Amino acid sequence: MKSNSSRNLQIMTIGLIVVGVLVLSLSGFLGEVVGRALDPVVGAQSWIATRFQAVVDFFTAPRDVASLTAKNTQLENEVSQLQSQIIQLKQQLSESEVLYSLLDFARERPENKYVAASVIGRDPSPFLHYVIIDHGSDDGIQYGMPVVTQQGLVGRVDAVTAGAARVQLITDPGSAVNIRLEKAGVEGQAVGSVTGDISLAMVGLSAELSADDLVLTSGLGGDYPADILVGQLLTPSHELNSLFQSAAIQPVVDFSKLRAVLIITNFTPVDIAPLTPATTQ
Repeated sequence: MKSNSSRNLQIMTIGLIVVGVLVLSLSGFLGEVVGRALDPVVGAQSWIATRFQAVVDFFTAPRDVASLTAKNTQLENEVSQLQSQIIQLKQQLSESEVLYSLLDFARERPENKYVAASVIGRDPSPFLHYVIIDHGSDDGIQYGMPVVTQQGLVGRVDAVTAGAARVQLITDPGSAVNIRLEKAGVEGQAVGSVTGDISLAMVGLSAELSADDLVLTSGLGGDYPADILVGQLLTPSHELNSLFQSAAIQPVVDFSKLRAVLIITNFTPVDIAPLTPATTQ
């Protein structure tokens, strides 16, 4: 009898539990309880998945780096090409500006005929006594022809081949240009030197010289046409017991940046050196 009562009690207890579980499930409370019970398991699963993805990323990362490196190299090459093109365009623009300036210079002096030439070589010395141009006797270039730029006097041709010529600059120690000073109204010479400096010579003590006076070719001596700008006079001075004043001349042409010049082809130089007596300064 007792055994039957105990069995009935167990059945009733199990039944109550089942009913309770059904009630809790229907109310949604059981899902929350189960969810909380499973939180540690879900957290562990998430941690494992994260670490697994990190391992996958680690092994696949080199491919991404290699791809990015290749793309970066391609972009750098493209930038380098664009920079090179920009430099070329700037050079072409600069050359065009020089040529237009030379053209304007020639138009303003229609009495002369010109041949334009490019500088293809220069004196390796830092004092710069000559340059080489890409026109020669085949282009009508002859010894002694004056050479100018849009700024002023460069020098004269002193050696010629069929396709090129050498231009002696007015900075050369063998150069002596007959000049006049615009304000002072006196004549003299602009002479070169070993160091590439240009100085005033053959101007008497009675002349009233002033700094900033313009120096122009006088046309005397047969070497150059008149009124070509040479430079600007700096502070004049004279040495003790000297019969002449002296001053440095700042040339208007920057010889280190010469790229193109004009050769005056219809001017015939006249060598009058044999007709002039030696002069002692």
